[in-house]
Amino acid sequence: MQQKRLHRLRQLMEKQGIEALLITNATNRMYMTGFTGSAGYVLVTTDRAVLLIDFRYMTQAPQQAVGYEVIEHAPNLMNTIADVMGAARLTKLGFEQHDVTYGSYVSYGQALNGIELVGTDGLIERLRMVKDEQELAVMQEAAELADRTFTHIVDFLQPGVTEQEIALEIELYVRRHGAASTSFETIVASGERSALPHGKASSRLLGTNEFVKLDFGAYYQGYCSDLTRTVVLGKPTDQHRRIYDIVLEAQLEALSRIKPGMTGREADAVAREIITRHGYGEHFGHGLGHGLGMEIHEAPRLSKLGDIVLEPGMTVTVEPGIYVPGFGGVRIEDDIVITDTGNRRLTQSSKDLIVIP
Repeated sequence: MQQKRLHRLRQLMEKQGIEALLITNATNRMYMTGFTGSAGYVLVTTDRAVLLIDFRYMTQAPQQAVGYEVIEHAPNLMNTIADVMGAARLTKLGFEQHDVTYGSYVSYGQALNGIELVGTDGLIERLRMVKDEQELAVMQEAAELADRTFTHIVDFLQPGVTEQEIALEIELYVRRHGAASTSFETIVASGERSALPHGKASSRLLGTNEFVKLDFGAYYQGYCSDLTRTVVLGKPTDQHRRIYDIVLEAQLEALSRIKPGMTGREADAVAREIITRHGYGEHFGHGLGHGLGMEIHEAPRLSKLGDIVLEPGMTVTVEPGIYVPGFGGVRIEDDIVITDTGNRRLTQSSKDLIVIP
């Protein structure tokens, strides 16, 4: 698997005229090498793939980074980079411009005298957008764990329980069932707070006759899932049902139409048109979804600015919402993978409006 990724990366490097690439981003390092340590760098040239680490990982790294040379780098990393570059007579080094600070860039230039530094934009992120079968199998398991967590937590919802207690129970459940953690800080927002798209769990007590919005995921074997469901605790009003039904209509229509060849902007427009037609366009202020994988937010984006064309193997969320200040909000979210002809849902939790007496 790592060798296939190296081959694809080198093809991109060749197109951009990059002789060598220094990988500093931790997620990209793990994607390319399989190494799970907390520190390290990767140097890829046309004929060498080197994992540069410190003493702590000299036993772990060779076991995980199959096919890579493992070198313990000097106290100043750039001294080792200069040695490798000099031995191969390389004069141009690409670096991940969105991961390297200006201060680091200056120090690189001072240490690598005579080597041209070239910023690169999302080379490995481009590879990560399209998942292989092994990645999709892990993401399916992460999605199923999120589904089981939702089933579990519904029975935990009752008046008098705090949002923070619910978030803690979600965290405990996913960890007890194989996840390293939740994918992100769990969102639990009830009552008027459900109108906050990213309302972190608070000390608020759940009341009655109100929305409870739950947004969470499982970080499982290096990959994320992301699920949102909104339920009603107590008796729903007509407004509760109306808002919920509009969001559900928008989400189902988007799921039925998202397919390869469509841009993120076009996918976003499907759901946005429905919500706007029902008079709630101003209350849907975020994009329809985002890429999902080793990180909770990746490319491509399903939004007004999403110009990446969807391809088979891409995994994205589909999560329209309506948020009415002073009343509450609804979001319904699933994870999907783009297929040759459309898309397939990874998450399967029921989207019928759940009313908890």
